Amino acid sequence: MDKLYSAGIIFAGSVLLGFAFNMFLLPHEILSGGITGVAMIFSLMTPINAGVWLLLLNIPILVLGWMKLGKMFILNSVYSVAVTSVTMLYIPVMKVTEDALLSSVFGGVLVGIGVGFIIRFYGSTGGFDVVGLLLTMKRDIPLGFMVFGLNSLVVFISGFIFSWELAMYTMASIYITGLVVDRIHTRHIKLSLMVVTTQGDAVKQKMLANLYRGITVTDGEGAYSGNKVKVLYTVITRYELAHVRPLIKEIDPHAFVSITETMEVMGNFRRDDNYKKNPETVYRSVPETSEQTS
Repeated sequence: MDKLYSAGIIFAGSVLLGFAFNMFLLPHEILSGGITGVAMIFSLMTPINAGVWLLLLNIPILVLGWMKLGKMFILNSVYSVAVTSVTMLYIPVMKVTEDALLSSVFGGVLVGIGVGFIIRFYGSTGGFDVVGLLLTMKRDIPLGFMVFGLNSLVVFISGFIFSWELAMYTMASIYITGLVVDRIHTRHIKLSLMVVTTQGDAVKQKMLANLYRGITVTDGEGAYSGNKVKVLYTVITRYELAHVRPLIKEIDPHAFVSITETMEVMGNFRRDDNYKKNPETVYRSVPETSEQTS
């Protein structure tokens, strides 16, 4: 059921991309970024449809992704690229509005929504998404910002080939896309998690068995009650938060839990390898590093 749900989300996101390209961006020669933008440039310069170019240009990048990001990720990406390509073949290229700026804004939003959900459900649209994901595995940089930087190259290409006015529309579109992607794809956001519980050992073992994180454990005492408690502290990603909540509640429904957003992490923070693993099992791996205690 989970796989069918993920496949459905990726399908919907891919169709949304094809709709945004053919109804908002291409009619005004406003390009998407990266490989999709290059495919659009080729389609505008040749009689070959952008969907065909998109498929051809993604082949070498998807091969690289297969080697670095795993089989399931690339299968989902191929599925997404194929659906987008077919959608672009069958949806007519026509203007929804004559206003190029309005098209760039709405097109950028729709592309961002599509890309964000495709990536969130363990896929990509190929091209610079794969390159961006490879780079974000090494650095804690928001994916949307990373892809925006990579896609800026397309803006300069389109400026020289077409016009700088269209290049600026393109820049606006991919910037908006990057913002929307970061709103949906929040893996780069880190959260500090503090748990105060009377079931310290049980909560600690449960979290260690289900997270790829170390945990710092300290002794505490309730100032009012005088009860002895354990204070567990760790840093997780926003994606992991939905998984952590029920784990804690299962062991100690009365635990005090504090969650705050963390600006920066230095030191022994294990970055999860979700892109290399089956998303259904990523949280079930026992961590390789033991917890820290003090």
